[in-house]
Amino acid sequence: MQTILAFILVFGLIVFFHELGHFIFAKRAGILVREFAIGMGPKIFGMTKGETLYTIRLLPLGGYVRMAGQDFDQIELQPGYRVGLILNQDQQVEKIYLNHNVQNPNVLFIEVERADLNKGLWIEGYDEEERLVRFDIARNCIIVEKGEEILIAPYDRTFDAKSLGKRTMTIFAGPLFNFILAFAIFLFLGIFQGVPTNEPIITEVLDDSPAAEAGMKGGDYVKAIDGQSIKEWSELSQYVQQNPGKEISMIVERGGQNIELVMVPNLVELKNGQKVGQIGVMYEPPLEKNPIKSVVYGFEQTWNYTVLIITALIQMIAGQFSLDDLAGPVGIYQVTGEVAKHGFFTLMYWTAALSINLGIMNLLPLPALDGGRLMFFGIEALRGKPVDRQKEGMVHLVGIVLLMILMIAVTWNDIQRFFFQ
Repeated sequence: MQTILAFILVFGLIVFFHELGHFIFAKRAGILVREFAIGMGPKIFGMTKGETLYTIRLLPLGGYVRMAGQDFDQIELQPGYRVGLILNQDQQVEKIYLNHNVQNPNVLFIEVERADLNKGLWIEGYDEEERLVRFDIARNCIIVEKGEEILIAPYDRTFDAKSLGKRTMTIFAGPLFNFILAFAIFLFLGIFQGVPTNEPIITEVLDDSPAAEAGMKGGDYVKAIDGQSIKEWSELSQYVQQNPGKEISMIVERGGQNIELVMVPNLVELKNGQKVGQIGVMYEPPLEKNPIKSVVYGFEQTWNYTVLIITALIQMIAGQFSLDDLAGPVGIYQVTGEVAKHGFFTLMYWTAALSINLGIMNLLPLPALDGGRLMFFGIEALRGKPVDRQKEGMVHLVGIVLLMILMIAVTWNDIQRFFFQ
């Protein structure tokens, strides 16, 4: 149960903020947002507020913001359709019924001759007396089909009608909000848990180590090495690593007194073949609660994780690709469960890292991802005109299929790795 709740918290928070970015900037651009969804597949909860349907869906595979004018959003009334119209007091069409079983005495039935539900906002057809009639369509007109109501989208409220800059920001805002979420989490951790101070205070001394033999104890504050004053743990660590096999002298503060300790760092060979010195101590940075430092810490951690993930991605692409380098929902679920065992703050670090990872992955110039959409916007900026919608749609469709195949492969690999090994 703990794993399930932790996964819902982590996944829901990350996806919510990603889609919230798209949603806010779509609204700012004046785009009609039809649905704000967390998850994919069948709807398990839905609530309509204003002109937007807010839903939670069954499959934890992402989410989406459905904007007017995208994909197959446009509704067309072909000649010969028999529809029912409800007029408002200005004799504009405020509701169009696409089915004939309408129990409303105010419905006017016509056989459509021509209609423009997008730019011109009018409908023309023959009434029951075979007269050709024409009506303007209200901007807030509702289409009713099989009991479901859909608000029409005048062209100026569709995604494609907006400027290149507004469309770009609407798409870019999703990944951007993932980075904002990560910063907010690190800021939260800095304020409520504390910011690491990097002071050279020994946390633990390992048995039978050079430090233990010299008399070092946990809680010792290292003030100087070989006569050189130090203030940060990184200075201590670097000096020890660079002097394997050499006698070094440390001045430590313990109980208000300065004590000199002499030791010889062991020579240790790391996995990458590098040889360094070690004295056998553990370090956990002391924490300081400081609001100003927490802000700086938030930016630093967000930047550091971003660089770390990009570096790992480049190494993965440059090296031999393996499915083991990737994790799908099953893998993330398993790891989230393990992380949750170490407490709420650790889970928040994991959430921030995942949020940055999602932001970076979505910015990759691959079809069906936000980065793929931004790539087409870049081409549009260079050409001075948009790429043909059908061609772009086909590219994204192929991208979706390939991503689904990859997702299935990664998920199956996760299942085998976690449950059959």
